[in-house]
Amino acid sequence: MNQLTNAIGRVLPEAVEGYGKVRPFAGAFATVPAMMRQAPKIKRILPDEQKLVKDIETVFKQIPIKDGMTLSFHHHLRNGDGVVNMVLAVAAKLGLKNLTVALSSVFPVHAPLVEHVKNGVVAGLDTNYMSGPVAQAVSQGVFPRPVVFRTHGGRARAIECGQLKIDVAFIAAPAADDYGNINGVAGPAACGSLGYAFPDAQYADHVVAITDHLVSYPLSPVSIPQTRVDYVVQVDCIGDPQGIVSGTTKITRDPVGLKIAETTAKVIKAAGLLKEGFSFQTGAGGASLAAAAYVRQMMEDEGVTGSFALGGITGYMVEMLEAGLFRNLVDVQGFDLDAVRSIAANPQHLEIGADFYASPFNRGAAVNKLDVVVLGATEIDTAFNVNVVTGSDGVVMGGSGGHSDAAAGAKMTIIVANLLRGRLPIIVDKVLTATTPGETVDVLVTERGVAVNPQRQDLYEKFKAAGLPLKNVEELKQLAEKIAGVPQQITTGDNIVAVVEYRDGTVIDVVRQIK
Repeated sequence: MNQLTNAIGRVLPEAVEGYGKVRPFAGAFATVPAMMRQAPKIKRILPDEQKLVKDIETVFKQIPIKDGMTLSFHHHLRNGDGVVNMVLAVAAKLGLKNLTVALSSVFPVHAPLVEHVKNGVVAGLDTNYMSGPVAQAVSQGVFPRPVVFRTHGGRARAIECGQLKIDVAFIAAPAADDYGNINGVAGPAACGSLGYAFPDAQYADHVVAITDHLVSYPLSPVSIPQTRVDYVVQVDCIGDPQGIVSGTTKITRDPVGLKIAETTAKVIKAAGLLKEGFSFQTGAGGASLAAAAYVRQMMEDEGVTGSFALGGITGYMVEMLEAGLFRNLVDVQGFDLDAVRSIAANPQHLEIGADFYASPFNRGAAVNKLDVVVLGATEIDTAFNVNVVTGSDGVVMGGSGGHSDAAAGAKMTIIVANLLRGRLPIIVDKVLTATTPGETVDVLVTERGVAVNPQRQDLYEKFKAAGLPLKNVEELKQLAEKIAGVPQQITTGDNIVAVVEYRDGTVIDVVRQIK
């Protein structure tokens, strides 16, 4: 088979078995949409018909769900989710085979998925991020078809455009009424924003709300309306909201991380972006939150009020909203229970869908209005391409999520990382798995210095004038290798276990099985 080379030099096959024809990544903004939104069939309900059914098995039989269908799920309950396992257990009981699971992110709690793959119930997985036993199984080649990795915005785009065709969307509904109105802010499993479920609800052929908190009609407020919901099922428990806090959501106390965070804040100020109306996104990791803390101090010192903070929202961002440092939070996912509390109570804390957040093919995603985004990396190379899919051992341990989306939209994209991770240099000649292209990455901040993408000479001059510790990326790479040595090259086989799509649906890389 002939091979293709994409815009960042990754060699790809023309087609991947179980995925199809490969459209190579051509550049962050090179691919122009040539597609239409794909609407589901029109349905109706008569005045005396009921949506409330007794159990999930009844839904399977009424639709009916058949072999080979695509079932979708959202991940707002994160590592506390109970709905995916509940639904797939019914699929296995009914003897269904060859299903595709379109789950916006996969967590350790979803470990039973591996057995469903081995037993033939599930054949495909379409996701934006994964960790835990499912990620290990993907790396070992357990899935019969390559997993498709998308970005958060890319998943919304694919659903809207019919490239990710959903037969049945199962929505974990923290609160619902018997006619299918849903929100995420009430009930024992309240998770806050339901933004990643919005495209599924709008475009799936069938939509099922699964709730453990059924209220009298009409529910208020409404996040997903009755007009898009076909069935409502009441169960004992949809999950544990304590599992929402499944990553680091506290400011780091590590001196190296704090140094990186302080330098990051200085970078933002030196770029001239820390001014009235400042807009910001950062992750939930310890160093990223520490950077937010230093930014907060600068905003307070200079009397700056930001316009909005975006993305997955943490309690720290809630504190900044309540202190008047941002006028709004724009929330596609709550990262902790403070974010859940805030979105329920504060009208300036806005709930948005994944398409509004980050789709590249609409008339304005929120990421396009970002001044600054602070992101992490498992690797970055000398061309500033970033890997957040595989670890240093080549095993799948993440995914783009909103990484590529926010990097493309923001005026300045900052990658924060320790120069060494697990005694291995983070800067390499060529990342093992390219996730976010270097053309959308502007600055790398490490504890040993700041590297600026050569495309951003304007930033370099500003940082130089501000006295920041500048080094070129090659110097930082050599410094890391002097400390820890040159890392051994990871050997992979020919078997492609995952396809990594860029946000526009082109292929930026593939993941091959580790030898």
